[in-house]
Amino acid sequence: MAEETTKQQEPVTPDPKETEAAETTQPAEDVKTEAAQEPAPQPEPDPLAEAQAALEKEHDNYLRLAAEYDNYRKRSQKEKDNMFRDGKASAIEKMLPVYDNLSRALEQETTDAAYKKGVEMTMTGLVEILKKMEVTVYGAPGDLFDPNLHNAVMHIDDDNYKEGEIVQVFQKGFSLGDKVIRHAMVQTAN
Repeated sequence: MAEETTKQQEPVTPDPKETEAAETTQPAEDVKTEAAQEPAPQPEPDPLAEAQAALEKEHDNYLRLAAEYDNYRKRSQKEKDNMFRDGKASAIEKMLPVYDNLSRALEQETTDAAYKKGVEMTMTGLVEILKKMEVTVYGAPGDLFDPNLHNAVMHIDDDNYKEGEIVQVFQKGFSLGDKVIRHAMVQTAN
């Protein structure tokens, strides 16, 4: 066995006559199919075109993100403005009974001029504050009835008034911009 490990095997070289014979025995159809099976060389992709396509995709993503952020910013600002307006309207609504009481106090006759002057000054101060807060006071006799602004609690049939005209105001209405804080309570003509 020692002799076998020391012997090196000689490489077997094919006989050139045998290989030629094998090549010539191969039919022509097999040669054609082998040529057809080899893939045609593909043109190499243009790195500039790939880079431009990637740039366009990233630019499109950037524009979409910027538009999304702008919409979010506008929506957040609108929500913030609405919350502020609603809070302001709620605070004003809580002050309306004071306005109503001062209005009733001014309608009462009194012999005390100082008392009447004090109530008038208080009412004037409250009306000025409401104007500064951009609150509109509405509802006066002679106005036309608007169901978005007025609450008709009584009707009167009188030919001296136009149809839908406000005859009497029981409680003034208040609005803040386009938001109605309190509807005016009125009597209308039919």
